[in-house]
Amino acid sequence: MNEFLSAALAFPAVLFGAALVVVICFWLLVLTGAVGHDSFDTDLDADTVGLGGVPVSVSLSLLVLVSWFVSLTGSVLVLRSGATGTARALFHVLVLVGALLIAWGAVRMVLRRFRRYFPAEPPPSRQDFVGQVCTIRTGTVGADFGQAEVAAADGSTAIVQVRQLTPPATPDEAFAAGSAGLLYAYDAEGEFFWVSPYDAALAPRPLPRDAG
Repeated sequence: MNEFLSAALAFPAVLFGAALVVVICFWLLVLTGAVGHDSFDTDLDADTVGLGGVPVSVSLSLLVLVSWFVSLTGSVLVLRSGATGTARALFHVLVLVGALLIAWGAVRMVLRRFRRYFPAEPPPSRQDFVGQVCTIRTGTVGADFGQAEVAAADGSTAIVQVRQLTPPATPDEAFAAGSAGLLYAYDAEGEFFWVSPYDAALAPRPLPRDAG
């Protein structure tokens, strides 16, 4: 036990031990709902070191855990070697570098097997259609009936339920099959979109490029 405590409190194991305490506290906060497990995804980019494809918190937590274990093992071996002075300090530096390299390689290998459980993009949602232009597929659209076709970001199309909030004031505002509409809100309870007439001529157009 004394040997374990001495190694845990020695450099570099003590550094990774402190980081491990922070990791444990973070995941306790995740379990209580105080923070999200993807809190650091927008701040850090793990892809640059080959640890991407999963939330940054997951890859960093595994890196710290493996680094701590390897550095603790290395520190125990240094203590048992009986090295002192400069030689002991050199061994500790080698343990630090070795722990980081071994942890990086081990975590990278593990993540290759688990990346498929963390899709790179969130699953499509009906909220993604809000603000999109649709094509009416029914003869009319009212407060209780109507369908339209809308294109998703990946190029696929979907048939969605649409409703018009108020009766059209003029014939130009009435929907007919093939006319264009704008999905401006989604009713989750009724599982339909509110739609309004859309005139492509009124849509903002990109400014012309300077020929010079």
